[in-house]
Amino acid sequence: MEESTDRPTKKKVVAVVGGGLVGALNACFFAKRGFDVKVFETREDIRQAKIVKGRSINLALSHRGRQALNHVGMEDKIVSQGIPMHARMIHSLSGKQSPIPYGKKGQYILSVDRSNLNKELLTGKNINRILHFTATVLRSDGSEEQIKADLIVGCDGAFSAIRKQFLRRSRFNYSQTYIPHGYMELTIPPINGEFSMKPNYLHIWPRNTFMMIALPNTDKTFTCTLFMPFDEFEKITTGDEVIEFFQKYFPDTIPLIGVDALKRDYFHLPAQAMVSVKCSPYHIGDTCVLMGDAAHAVVPFYGQGMNAGFEDCIVFDEILDQFNDDFSVVLPEYTRVRVPDDHAIADLAMYNYVEMRAHVNSKWFLFRKHVDNFLHFLMPKTLVPLYTMVTFTRTRYHQALERWKWQDKVRNFWQMTSTRGGKTPPEHHIQLYKHDWLQNNRALSVSELSAGRIWN
Repeated sequence: MEESTDRPTKKKVVAVVGGGLVGALNACFFAKRGFDVKVFETREDIRQAKIVKGRSINLALSHRGRQALNHVGMEDKIVSQGIPMHARMIHSLSGKQSPIPYGKKGQYILSVDRSNLNKELLTGKNINRILHFTATVLRSDGSEEQIKADLIVGCDGAFSAIRKQFLRRSRFNYSQTYIPHGYMELTIPPINGEFSMKPNYLHIWPRNTFMMIALPNTDKTFTCTLFMPFDEFEKITTGDEVIEFFQKYFPDTIPLIGVDALKRDYFHLPAQAMVSVKCSPYHIGDTCVLMGDAAHAVVPFYGQGMNAGFEDCIVFDEILDQFNDDFSVVLPEYTRVRVPDDHAIADLAMYNYVEMRAHVNSKWFLFRKHVDNFLHFLMPKTLVPLYTMVTFTRTRYHQALERWKWQDKVRNFWQMTSTRGGKTPPEHHIQLYKHDWLQNNRALSVSELSAGRIWN
């Protein structure tokens, strides 16, 4: 009797380096596909740590991130633990508050707690994986332990140890840019157990060269983040100077934060730096790939850092579906698809860095926002605001950027005809602009703008 040639297929082993948000979510995706997943993290287990060091407390979760969470069955739970923010609330020097909606009625982003989200992702549901905390993974010529895996996924942040190995290879492009601003976090406590400001807004105090924002938390506090040039931070050296500075630029926040708390918390930690990282390719052969901040750290001013990292996970999963888990094809395709998008969101985040602290104070900026919304109302399938494409759809980032440039021509044309007595741009002019844009860019259908897999 002949011996059967059928043998059980050995599970592919995936080593995820980094147990932060993107690493933990990636582990959920790979485990769902039936891979043997091992997560390595140098820090202690965040679920057991008494004090969590490092990144900012709040994050803005939007459509791209929610779609990724939905694929691993965690969207509803995470959304239920977040606070909807329907608009920016602009605070002027005089104390006047003016809302600027993010999108159409019913569209909002969510303020979520970073630590809680990370814990939920590490715990997951129906997840079969091994977690290694306080782990150190070194190269075999000097390592304490050698890890064998079919695929190594570098999710170890902006200063990635995995990416450093890419730098040893030829034809690997890498750049990093530190912006001159740093950030510092402060807290607005509740008043009588309730929020001290309207909770369903992202509050912004724009002051041209610097700004402060505040996001709501489920414990009724607000986490404030002061963004300011490092040399301005360094000029303030005493508690009295802190109060003098806030009295001049953020007077309405002093009674909310408290004088004593301001004097204490301002000096609790030094201002932290912000870096933007670009690199390519994202892979080495069929064995290693970078995702999240390890591949594309962005400054936080578009609220897309986490969302872009989460979208990395879902795009990689979709490509695995397309090529039947063949890493030799999947990894180069992932680089081809993802690099232009991640570079685009890095550029958009830099643009928003200026917009949030300066342009939102401008009447011209507000007028252009109204024009955008009006044209979107007239032609919802043709003219879509940039923020809507980025935040409320899965339109590829680089295509959203190109479409925005085209729409800018249409908006400028409309404004020109309006000042000459025209009412709206004739439809045939719109179609000419649209035809020109589509000739120079990969066409986007209406369905692609709403959601779904659009990276082909």
